[in-house]
Amino acid sequence: MKYIIKHMLMHKKVALWGITLKTIATLAELALPLILEHIIDNVAPTGSLTMMILWGIAMILISVAAFLLHINANRLASLVARKSTLGIRHDLFNTTIRLSAADADRFTVPSLESRITSDTYNIHQFTGMILRMGIRAPILLFGGIFVTVFMDPVLTLVMVVLLPIIACSVFFISKKGVPLFTATQKKLDKMIGVLRENAVGIRVIKALTKYDYEKRRFDDANKEHVKSEKIASMTMASVNPIMNAVLNIGTTLVIFFGAYRVMGKQMEPGAIISFIQFFTMISTSMMAVTRIFVMYSKASASANRVAEVIETPESLLAEKIEDYPCRSREYHVEFKDVSFSYNGKINNIDNVSFALKRGEKLGIIGATGSGKSTLIYLLMRFYDVDSGGIYIDGRDIRTYDKETLHKMFGVALQNDFIRNGSIEDNIRFDRELSREQIEKGSRLAQARDFIEDKEGGFDFVLNSKGTNLSGGQRQRILVSRALSGDPDILILDDSSSALDYKTDAALRKAIFSEMNSSTVFIVAQRVSSVMQCDRILVLDEGMPIAYGTHDELIETCEIYKEISMSQMGGEVE
Repeated sequence: MKYIIKHMLMHKKVALWGITLKTIATLAELALPLILEHIIDNVAPTGSLTMMILWGIAMILISVAAFLLHINANRLASLVARKSTLGIRHDLFNTTIRLSAADADRFTVPSLESRITSDTYNIHQFTGMILRMGIRAPILLFGGIFVTVFMDPVLTLVMVVLLPIIACSVFFISKKGVPLFTATQKKLDKMIGVLRENAVGIRVIKALTKYDYEKRRFDDANKEHVKSEKIASMTMASVNPIMNAVLNIGTTLVIFFGAYRVMGKQMEPGAIISFIQFFTMISTSMMAVTRIFVMYSKASASANRVAEVIETPESLLAEKIEDYPCRSREYHVEFKDVSFSYNGKINNIDNVSFALKRGEKLGIIGATGSGKSTLIYLLMRFYDVDSGGIYIDGRDIRTYDKETLHKMFGVALQNDFIRNGSIEDNIRFDRELSREQIEKGSRLAQARDFIEDKEGGFDFVLNSKGTNLSGGQRQRILVSRALSGDPDILILDDSSSALDYKTDAALRKAIFSEMNSSTVFIVAQRVSSVMQCDRILVLDEGMPIAYGTHDELIETCEIYKEISMSQMGGEVE
């Protein structure tokens, strides 16, 4: 909850003004029963209609003033809640997109989505409530008790004796509520995960007519969430019956003892009516406190989940060059005895070594799951190697800051994305690129012709994920993005799988002839996509089993030869 308070304090002036208005309005409410008592016990016996009307008008004016003050205070409370939640969402999103790949894997994408939507909503609700009911309820509660003590200590004692019972009930039930609501949010993460999978894979689901199966999956996740929510809500809802029972008993006792004291001339009739009004206020405020504790349980669970992400220490920071000595600058990119494991048990990359001079092209080929993309992720330092080192211009990549390192790359990854916007915006991707650079990149990527055929050309608006393009067109847009920045290191990770052989060949020819100053990594399943590279690395289950030119590998690597034979047949010979 410290994080929520921190953001609320950023708007303390507005919050304090709202608290002031709310306090004045609530104190005005407390004055009304006292005025009513005065009218009944002091004004009515005089028979003065004028005085009764004047005091009645005073009550109306005070009520209207309290009403207007409450409205303005509530508006200010909503303003603080909105701005605080806006800041929290901003910080959470900013942290989320900067999380290392390992941290993102640990939290999972559905959980991160849930935290930035559902959890921040719970925080928003609680922040607004605490600035409204959290001010009014305690003033009515303690102010009412304070006034009634002076009115009649005996009746006040009857009322106060009941309050510890309510307080203990609220405390112990709320203590159970926080872990229950935390579990509920985890079930929500799971449900969002199923929903997200269905949104991404809707075409496959339709193609295989698996509507019923996916509906059952979602229903199961939904029912688990509802069950968890039911347990948490029923636990917290048990406070209300307990409070109602205690307060009803209290009201009965107050009326009984009050009537007894009126008959004994120990109280005036106006005082007992005023006292009952104060007791009603106190009862209402206790109910409000209960609602605050219910919201607190939800908000506390959500705040802990949000803080867990925001307080995650930034990883993969630039290390000191002194701790990672430089190597010879003879090679532009060098892998030296690199090993890495996602789970810390079995190596996904094991003892990989190679070196490329500036402008050389490396093809990486291997079966699915052989570690091709992992090698690329390590080069871009999405993850840190477990052993060995990766060097650019003789300098360990761990000594570069992230911005400097990532500006070296032009990348088209397997799971790259296209956002809603024009073709030009998607290629530029908020980088400082000229129109000439964008047009050159699209030309090299073999995308220029089909772009110019679109209505508006580069201004043609793409749907989210590029659903109004073919698979091959989407890939060429992504390759255009990678090529437009004239990168030092170009990475094409299976980015031509949807292209026909002719377009793929034209793309490779353009890259090989015009990207002479860029060191190029081509990850592919096709031998034809890598056979013209200066070097080809063959991976099998994370192990480098061969490294050389196409002709050398045909002679020395049986696996590479088999892949070539299966794809190209007699062309190998």
